[in-house]
Amino acid sequence: MRLTSVLILALAATFACGGDAAPHAGVVSNVLVVSNHVEDVSSIEAFEKSMFKEGMTGEQKAIAIYDAIVTFGHFDPPPVEHSALDSPYPKDAIKIFNVYGYSSEATSLAMVQLARHAGMEARAWTVNKWGCVPEVKYDGAWHAMDPTMTCYFRNAAGAIASVEELRAGVKAWYEKNSDFHGNIEKIRGSIKDGGIAKGPDILKNGAGMNQTNGSFAFNYFGWYTAMLLYDGDNNTPFNYEESYNEGYRVNVQLRRGEVLTRRWSNTGLHVNMDGEGGVPETLACAVGSGVLYLSSQLGDLGNGRIGNGTLAYQMPATDADFQDAVLSADNAVGGATIHAKDAAKPASFVLRMPCSYIYLTGKLSFTSAGAVTVSFSDNNGLDWRELAKPAAGAQEIDLKSFAFRRYDYRLRFAFEGAGASITPPLITHDIQHSQRPLPALGQGENTIAFSAGPDEGTITIEGAGLKSKGKGPTFEDFHAKLENINKGILEQWGTMSPEGTGSVTYPVETPNDMKRLRFGCDYRAGGEGDGWDLQVSFDDGKTFTTVGRTPGPIKQSAKFVTCSDIPPKTRKALVRFSGASKGNTVLFRSRIDADYVEAHGAFAPVQVTYQWEENGQAKQDVHIATSAKDTYKISCGTKPKMVAVVVERSK
Repeated sequence: MRLTSVLILALAATFACGGDAAPHAGVVSNVLVVSNHVEDVSSIEAFEKSMFKEGMTGEQKAIAIYDAIVTFGHFDPPPVEHSALDSPYPKDAIKIFNVYGYSSEATSLAMVQLARHAGMEARAWTVNKWGCVPEVKYDGAWHAMDPTMTCYFRNAAGAIASVEELRAGVKAWYEKNSDFHGNIEKIRGSIKDGGIAKGPDILKNGAGMNQTNGSFAFNYFGWYTAMLLYDGDNNTPFNYEESYNEGYRVNVQLRRGEVLTRRWSNTGLHVNMDGEGGVPETLACAVGSGVLYLSSQLGDLGNGRIGNGTLAYQMPATDADFQDAVLSADNAVGGATIHAKDAAKPASFVLRMPCSYIYLTGKLSFTSAGAVTVSFSDNNGLDWRELAKPAAGAQEIDLKSFAFRRYDYRLRFAFEGAGASITPPLITHDIQHSQRPLPALGQGENTIAFSAGPDEGTITIEGAGLKSKGKGPTFEDFHAKLENINKGILEQWGTMSPEGTGSVTYPVETPNDMKRLRFGCDYRAGGEGDGWDLQVSFDDGKTFTTVGRTPGPIKQSAKFVTCSDIPPKTRKALVRFSGASKGNTVLFRSRIDADYVEAHGAFAPVQVTYQWEENGQAKQDVHIATSAKDTYKISCGTKPKMVAVVVERSK
């Protein structure tokens, strides 16, 4: 252990002199721990900073995106979240990288999403028997790169081939070798007799393709797959892409008494464990074996892919910490018990529990006296459901049926009558996160970079469609106001289509002053004049400002914008998607993120604890970061087996 009495004395002196720490920091935000062995993919901006280097060509940027998706993603049954209009599956590259580390079509969409964000044109194609092959445009031409199948091919000039080049080359070969057309077994059987060398020229130079057996880097697929995909059958290829969202970012926030533990292991828990959706193959798989055989070759220092961590919050027993921690308090004071300041009046307080990783279980524990009611909200406090009205004594309330598949919720505690009180509550959750982006250690000297700030939180609105009612917050739960939206399409498909002109308006409210609104949608705008205006209002709808537009004609694409021009002291806004249609305008999914200044946000010392094993022996490193930016070293004598990384406020 690195923490010594000398260091403790030094820290005490630092705090006495002020340092970077505030005397009463309610919450430390954007806590980030990065090792020199693992790229930072905690946000889309961090992703680009990690992956792109000065002077990169278009091809180099595209390959960097492709390689990152193969590294941080994996082809597996998709996680089920119920957080989008058109399907229950999350499709945001940064969320996939950090929360899951796997999905199916979301990995292909990640290529489209990340390329567009980097300023490149991108699109997707449906090919024979396969739903989505991404293309990126650079150097004036299109280039097909499929990170799900882990393949791309180079043409005779050495450039990465387009979908059309692949189709034309394979189709021309079949015209001369018609007995192979559609016969996948014959195609596979030909490999041992030099089939790749005798096959289409366009498929001979595949990145990572095994020339002996034809397998791609991820050996679910191979040369024989491409021979089928690009044969031109079934009127393919044609432009088509699945929908995606954008806006997720990791924001670890720590109040005093809050502990986030992320582990390089799992206990078998996962987001599809209720039976909806498939069990991911990676759940019990070790890095370097089974379906993760490729992962170790890509620098994976974890033990597997799916991690089960914990978020625990024990509210401290002081009124100052209580006031700093709660979202709001009405006649309520903290301490050894939380109770009414004026016993003759009702009292209540609201506690918010945001997390960057998805909740799988939950437990609420406290001791109560008198008349206490506990309520739950998963729609940013717009509505409340009674959770419990406990009798006096020790309480342990199961939160799983309420908090499962959520990233954020609120608890309201109400006190009625003299003597009503609770002890400071303890809240614990199992969470799911990917092991891959965790800041792992390697053999030898490791450099750890700690940072915190800015002091901001985020309110997110990502409403599901009607088919997800009761499984996740829907657009209705977020009090969306719909005007001239086709009801039949909404009920059948979950998507929103304006009848002529129509709109979808969401109320947005932040706990403190709003800094920016990040929002957008995946859409279709079928014809000239069709599309959606992305608008904001800060005067309760009297006027709207258009921040962006999704013009037609386009079959499907996505548009996400940021509005930072927000009047001072603003805490309420309206976000409107205003559509115009001649019959083919669709909103497939949308997301709104409202970033705000944390009212009690400031830096305070954070303790970072690493746990690992060397040759079966437990090792631990404890470091206290005394400033918002800190760098330190950890040395491992042998190759470490990672166990956990824990962050909490320093005691």
